[in-house]
Amino acid sequence: MLPTNVSNSAPKVCVVIVNWNGGEFLQQCIADLAKQTYQAHEIILLDNASSDGSAEKACTAFPQVRLVHAGSNLGFAAGNNLAVKLANPECEWIALLNPDAFPDVNWLKCLVEAAVAKPNYAIFGSRLVDATDRTRLDGTGDVYHMSGLVWRENHGKKISAAMLEAREIFTCCAAAGLYRRDVFEQLGGFDEHYFCYLEDIDLGFRYRLRGHGAWYAADSIAYHVGSALTGKRSDFSIYYGHRNLVWTFVKNMPGYLFFVLLPLHIALNIFTLFYFALRGQGKTIWRAKVDAIKELPRVWQQRKLEQTFRTVTPLDIWRVLSKKWPRK
Repeated sequence: MLPTNVSNSAPKVCVVIVNWNGGEFLQQCIADLAKQTYQAHEIILLDNASSDGSAEKACTAFPQVRLVHAGSNLGFAAGNNLAVKLANPECEWIALLNPDAFPDVNWLKCLVEAAVAKPNYAIFGSRLVDATDRTRLDGTGDVYHMSGLVWRENHGKKISAAMLEAREIFTCCAAAGLYRRDVFEQLGGFDEHYFCYLEDIDLGFRYRLRGHGAWYAADSIAYHVGSALTGKRSDFSIYYGHRNLVWTFVKNMPGYLFFVLLPLHIALNIFTLFYFALRGQGKTIWRAKVDAIKELPRVWQQRKLEQTFRTVTPLDIWRVLSKKWPRK
């Protein structure tokens, strides 16, 4: 069934799910995906060497899903990149969906409608609702602060009318979002050095450096558990998130903004060292920052490449950076 405002030449979409021991979350995710009013042209389930049999169980129940075994745990970034490479060439859009994100019946329909209505944008984010409390939001898009701090806008807040308005965002959370495939491939997809965490922020930043914006499709809803498999404040998430935070700033912050905002970014990183040490995760945050610094020569080479192909001005990026600290 096609969206009401989209013609018979509606965009073809490949939905990609990267799974690692998704268990019952994965079963529910794919069951909800099968009920969509706008059906994907293809669904690829990329399994990162799960040991719980969740991928095989899901594909037995839903044979329309194409199962790809990675052979090892490639992580979120490399797993998605591999799936996109294998996607049907007719699919000009890639929809990413986490195993712990359960799409509303009109989830994909609303994303496609937004893509058709907003051809100047290349990323479309969903309204993420807390799967355990559907009166609260999990997020309405990802925010990038001028210090390099990132967060999910409106995370944990009670849903209000103001949060349901479609608008421009810095980028979307890759737990549920739509990406223009030609740009994704031009950029080389996610940075596989990240493994997981903030790879979606980095990719969204690189889309922006090439002149492609992101839009919050407020009517596209997915119910998200969030860090269901890795833990919201686990050592795993702290390590990868805060290591990758440094790389994202160094690689992407353009021109004079890099040098102007670098002292603020350094101050942010020093603050996190003390903050997580007081929480008993001092060794983890220290290792994250040390490993981030060790890789800066490689990241700087990536920066040179990204900035060479940049088509926007630093002022364009300044416009979409947050200048306010997050509030509870």
